[in-house]
Amino acid sequence: MKRRILIVSPPESYRIQPYVRAALSLDLEINLASQGEWAISSPVSAGIDVPLQDQKSALTTLVGLFEQQHYDAVIGTDDSTLELAARLAEKTGLQQNLPTAVRLARRKDLSRLCLQQAGIQVPAFSVEEVSEQRLLDEPHFGFPCVIKPLALSGSRGVIRADTIGRLNQGVQRSLKIISEETDLYEKTHLLLEQYIPGREFAIEGMLTDGRLDVLAIFDKPDPMEGPYFEETYYISPARVSLDEKEILVETVQNACRAFGLVTGPVHAECRLNKQGAWLIELAARTIGGLCSRLLSFGTGYSLEQLVLANAIGQELPLGLKGGAAGVLMLPTEEAGILRRVEGVMKAEKVPYIDDIEISLREGYHVTPLPEGASYLGFIFSSAPDSDKVEQALRNAHALLNPVIAPYWPVSEGKKEASA
Repeated sequence: MKRRILIVSPPESYRIQPYVRAALSLDLEINLASQGEWAISSPVSAGIDVPLQDQKSALTTLVGLFEQQHYDAVIGTDDSTLELAARLAEKTGLQQNLPTAVRLARRKDLSRLCLQQAGIQVPAFSVEEVSEQRLLDEPHFGFPCVIKPLALSGSRGVIRADTIGRLNQGVQRSLKIISEETDLYEKTHLLLEQYIPGREFAIEGMLTDGRLDVLAIFDKPDPMEGPYFEETYYISPARVSLDEKEILVETVQNACRAFGLVTGPVHAECRLNKQGAWLIELAARTIGGLCSRLLSFGTGYSLEQLVLANAIGQELPLGLKGGAAGVLMLPTEEAGILRRVEGVMKAEKVPYIDDIEISLREGYHVTPLPEGASYLGFIFSSAPDSDKVEQALRNAHALLNPVIAPYWPVSEGKKEASA
């Protein structure tokens, strides 16, 4: 009898398809619990419609589903469904992280406080209630500082401020972004934290009984100094010394222990300087975008295969490969309507480029950070070493020319006036 896994995911998640492919390859049956008039289904997955905006009702629906059929594991794919999956696992006796641990990893203010209390090096911080009328004073730790929404990902709403004027301009800008949040506290509060200089790295790992197995450490070679913090290049293996690697891994392991995370995927971001490693973010989920493809190069399996196997206690023999791999998340540099991306065929011919995927279709309204939430696409490379990977990605990027037309929104009032 096939093992059955429930995947809880927002309907727009790009992680759904990779999980379906992974389930096929591992001969698993998965059901997809999502929200929509028509439940998301696939050849190997039945769809279940649940009201994700109402977590209490969604939990009741899913507990009822468990009473009808057996599942071996439940997995939340994205930040918005991780806590729901954890609560479901807790109620049905499945192995999962506790909801409190998942919440600590998702909420930046709670995670900062938890890590500080555990003695883990984090930036100085404060949590501020914000409104259109209130002006903030200089933070107690001084400038530069970084403004962060409490629960958004992908650097949305994250802004560096070097003066009191820039601070309040940035707060007002982030306030508009978090106004979309459903949680009252998350839409009225922002995290202010000390800016930490240094090299930035991403760590992808898997927890088993609380033990962290590192799958990859990624270089972020572009300086991420602000005022916005768009991620671009991820390159593995990271160009770090053995001591630096150990410091990064120890920091992430200690953070997982402080949160109480014990199982499943972990995506962390750290900065490294003379004072050591500083934990910037830690999420109890897989890496964002299509970057998970890089894990196939290093392990022989997709990241989703590793997550599914971990969830049911199955060990996969890792086929570790030599060489290096990397991805460039194509940044959105101006707002408007995407017409096309020129130069893709030329860029694909650059040595060591494996694939270029333009994610957004013609006619899509694109917006740069800090408001934007989408990349134009991804460039993938593999090569004998990390330096060659980085150069290949930069060479390919130089050949691309996104054509973006101006966007002129027309208000209803103007339409009526011109009629």
